[in-house]
Amino acid sequence: MQDKEKIAIFIDADNAPAAKIDKVLSELARYGVVNIRKAYGNWKSQTLKPWEDLLLDYAIQPIQQFDLTKGKNATDIALVIDVMDVLYTKDVDTICLVSSDCDFTPLVTRCLADGKFVIGFGERKAPSPFVNSCSRFLYLDTENQQATLLQKPEGNLKSNTKLMNLLRQAIDAVSEDDGWAKLGPIGNHISNHASFDQRNYGFKKLSDLFMAIDLFEMKKTNGSVIWVRDKKKAKLSSK
Repeated sequence: MQDKEKIAIFIDADNAPAAKIDKVLSELARYGVVNIRKAYGNWKSQTLKPWEDLLLDYAIQPIQQFDLTKGKNATDIALVIDVMDVLYTKDVDTICLVSSDCDFTPLVTRCLADGKFVIGFGERKAPSPFVNSCSRFLYLDTENQQATLLQKPEGNLKSNTKLMNLLRQAIDAVSEDDGWAKLGPIGNHISNHASFDQRNYGFKKLSDLFMAIDLFEMKKTNGSVIWVRDKKKAKLSSK
């Protein structure tokens, strides 16, 4: 029996919605087993009551941090210390951070340097440095954005210059001489170079994302192998 990846999850309860914990743990189950589960905050605060009600149900260990000084976040410091402790003393493959706080960006970088896969979860307000530093990042408020996104998906996606550049660069990196590239290698290239997940844009599969944009053409060979080509490249190759 193949060993499953060992995962440690650290939750910044002050900056994470309790209602999304089931989504978080369900996603992590795709990667392995969550052996370490900790949530940080001042548990005497009424704002954390939604989290407190879920701790036992999901076997999450609450770590108490009092608000000793205004403007100083003891929760962040305690979380960082525990992550570093896990890096040095525990056999863990993946670190998961649930927060929308940019202060954890250096921590992510340190975990990556130690060879760990880092999965981040947060809301849309999460700063891009934190999002981009993670190996994989998923927005917890995707459902709230999805209805709006899917009303005019093509226009929204085409105007996202960063996304378009990412997709085009991935195709260029793995394409053949005629500009066509297999979808599998495209996805692998993106995963290795960016904290990307098509579900953040409202699509279950990468192929669905490409299909929603008229800047790319697609085809199938052997019944199941999907190929993608940038229409700009197609025009150039036809000249």
